[in-house]
Amino acid sequence: MIAPDLAAPLADRLLALADDELILAHRNSEWAGHAPVLEEDIAFANLALDEMGHAAIWYGLREALTGESADRLIFFRDAGAYRNTQLVELPRGDWAFAMLRQYLFDTAESVRLPQLANSAYRPLAEAAAKIATEERYHLRHSSLWLRRLGLGTAESHARLQAALDVQWPYARQLFTPLPGDAALVEAQFIPDAAALRRAWEGLVRPFLAECALTIPDDALPRRDIPRTEHTEHLMVLLAEMQSVARLDPTAEW
Repeated sequence: MIAPDLAAPLADRLLALADDELILAHRNSEWAGHAPVLEEDIAFANLALDEMGHAAIWYGLREALTGESADRLIFFRDAGAYRNTQLVELPRGDWAFAMLRQYLFDTAESVRLPQLANSAYRPLAEAAAKIATEERYHLRHSSLWLRRLGLGTAESHARLQAALDVQWPYARQLFTPLPGDAALVEAQFIPDAAALRRAWEGLVRPFLAECALTIPDDALPRRDIPRTEHTEHLMVLLAEMQSVARLDPTAEW
């Protein structure tokens, strides 16, 4: 049984975890039929399905905690009620853009999930341990592509550097704490966001340098973007994703 004062902040944190996975899965699914080679078309589609499955796990934990239907949350919330990072809602971009975004997200997961697997809230710990198994494959996949693109042709390197110039400021939001996170950290439900970010940068910075990339530390925006702020791209994405469900909100599938 969870303490009442921890239930609301935990529900918010679970929502943020779920929304990140859901929106990234949607962006990745846009590559179906458009990847550079057939094998990758299949692989990246499967990866998108994995992310969707991870979202379902997080939404399921939140539903068990609050009683709110996951389907209602996904298909009948407006953009302002979503808690995903702006990084995952940015448009699909080119292949270098997609692979870099996946790498930055996967590396964040690689430092967050092992810590969550030690959570004092057992359902959260068990879910994180399960998800971490698939995320290890995701990180290997995106890392291989970054080396291939960064150390490949002049064009592939230029495209990857251009993607990094855009995405680096947004990636910081992966570690922006929610208002109730302090109580969850004190209860040992979740790890400290600042510590996670340091661990993430300790992995990302040397790897990007190995790929001959330059991190744009002076790029804007430099402030920490709260998860309540979104770009116009999320509204367009949700309009497409929610269109069928909103045709008849009372329908049962």
